[in-house]
Amino acid sequence: MVVKTINKGNWFSCPVNFTIIKTIIFLFIFLVTACKSNSNPQRANNAPEWTRDPYIRYNRNLYVAAIGMGSSHELAERSALANLIAIFGQSIEMDETIAESYEQLSRSGYITNWSEQINVDIAITRLASIDSLIGAEIGEIWHDTGRNDYYAAAVLNRARAAQIYTDLIRSNQLLIENVLDIPQEERNTLEGLSRYHLAALIADMLTPYNNLLSVIGAPVQGLKTGADYRLEAADIARTIPIALRVQNDRSGRIQGAFARALSDMGFQSGGTSSRYLLEVSIVIEPVILTGNPNSWTRIEVNADLLDTNLGTVLLPFNFNSREGHTSQSEADNRAYMAAERRINADYSRLLYDYLSQLPPGSSR
Repeated sequence: MVVKTINKGNWFSCPVNFTIIKTIIFLFIFLVTACKSNSNPQRANNAPEWTRDPYIRYNRNLYVAAIGMGSSHELAERSALANLIAIFGQSIEMDETIAESYEQLSRSGYITNWSEQINVDIAITRLASIDSLIGAEIGEIWHDTGRNDYYAAAVLNRARAAQIYTDLIRSNQLLIENVLDIPQEERNTLEGLSRYHLAALIADMLTPYNNLLSVIGAPVQGLKTGADYRLEAADIARTIPIALRVQNDRSGRIQGAFARALSDMGFQSGGTSSRYLLEVSIVIEPVILTGNPNSWTRIEVNADLLDTNLGTVLLPFNFNSREGHTSQSEADNRAYMAAERRINADYSRLLYDYLSQLPPGSSR
């Protein structure tokens, strides 16, 4: 055994055994290799090639494919489907609020009423349709018995998906056409406005379908979005003045609150010749609470949206509250302020929900 000594001034001076160094280097390389092998388990030697790359098994021009792995047959399938959906990314995510509103309308019968002769079961598709990717299938399963792992391939046939989602879009477009099939003279009414709100909701549901078609290279051209129909709804709202009449107001607080709510919906308030009238009455009275030194005021607000042509109440809105202070006048003032806050918080949403679910023929 040869031992050499290397001297480098005062910084380093020691004997070096090159045989030992070679042994240490060999052991280090072996340990690193072993660690890498354990941290990234390899498939068994007899694993099908598709478990590495699904497009070895499935033609990329015909399919979209993904691989999943799990400790059971079911978990592997779920993993594969989740990975397949992930390929399309956020472009096919459905807005939960829109989906819930759409389903609620369909369950309540409103969409059935609007649709007339349309097969609603075909036209209406649920959020789960996107979550599960209509047309997706599990194509292959392989069990690695050595490691007890399961592999699954989820595939979406491009041509079949294009047909399915194109048909879904077309059926819903037909539903929109029926919803908007209204005489021109009835377009600028609350019912006409309601129809455009519903058309916007249906169009919102179609967006993720068309995004999926875009990913597979078969988008429907010229598809109108929910935003397009909402712009038309806004144009209609501007042509519908709603007269506002308030009794027993103070400093214009209640009238101002309702006027803001109507403005938020795009309507013009005021005037005397409008077909629609928001009639508001306010009742205010002192309340005596035994043993309480403060003065209290109870306020009751009743607001009815009327169709003067039909002589009907389209949307009632009423509430009451109680406010107190050391003086009666300030208690009264606080009661009006509380009522104003309540109207600001609630009425626009109430009116929007009403217009979004207005049954056909109810406000012509």
